[in-house]
Amino acid sequence: MRIHLVYAHPEPRSLNGSLKDFVVDRLRGAGHEVTISDLYAMRWKASLDAEDFPARDRRDRLDIGCVSRDAYASGTQTADVAEEQRRLLAADVLLLQFPLWWFHMPAILKGWVDRVFAYGFAYGVGEHSDRRWGDRYGDGTFKGKRAMLIVTAGGWAPHYSERGVNGRMEDLLFPIHHGILYYPGFAVLPPFVSYRTGKMDAARYRQTLADLGERLDTLGATAPIPYRAQNDGDYVMPSLVLEPGLSPGRSGLDIHLDGVSESRAAYKDT
Repeated sequence: MRIHLVYAHPEPRSLNGSLKDFVVDRLRGAGHEVTISDLYAMRWKASLDAEDFPARDRRDRLDIGCVSRDAYASGTQTADVAEEQRRLLAADVLLLQFPLWWFHMPAILKGWVDRVFAYGFAYGVGEHSDRRWGDRYGDGTFKGKRAMLIVTAGGWAPHYSERGVNGRMEDLLFPIHHGILYYPGFAVLPPFVSYRTGKMDAARYRQTLADLGERLDTLGATAPIPYRAQNDGDYVMPSLVLEPGLSPGRSGLDIHLDGVSESRAAYKDT
């Protein structure tokens, strides 16, 4: 398979740096083609702003959606954005690796999403009408591709549990899983999450590598998180509210899972 890794950590000698090297070596050793976007090493520009649209008429008000659409359609995006889009289109699997900072991805990685996921490329795709609200949430540019997060967290696994003080890890990652990856069509695999990273001894590090290696070896076979598709009849159009007979007795973000999710085991303490 062709696998693209987008990596966001500023220190090569960190745990994340070690895990990144392991990921690349493991995948290439298995015969996969791997490309890497090391955002800090690349000095990636994180802010989406007027400089991203060099061909726009600067006398006009900056409307991000419109200028993003026009730049993508006309081939006038900046070279760094166009190259990342090319890598995504070429890949079968996207891996996003990052530390959980303030309950989300680092700003540089969010900036990669903001700039690379352009109008007409990752959103604003397909028919928009009262019967079909675009090709998204199960459809879209990346349909047929897979994606997985590799995440490190300083807190203990119980902190991110059903009754944990930080909230469930599933819920914290939902905006990334569902809103950034599933929205443009990726089949989203359960994440690989490593907890208590500041207290990792040699034995747990070895176990972490073993567990991560197993996940990497099964990228093509692991069942995705069973999110409901927007355009398959589960949501009332055009309000896009879940049909009243679905997910009885359930609430919160889990209502967007088709049946009982088997993905929670991936959130275990590693």
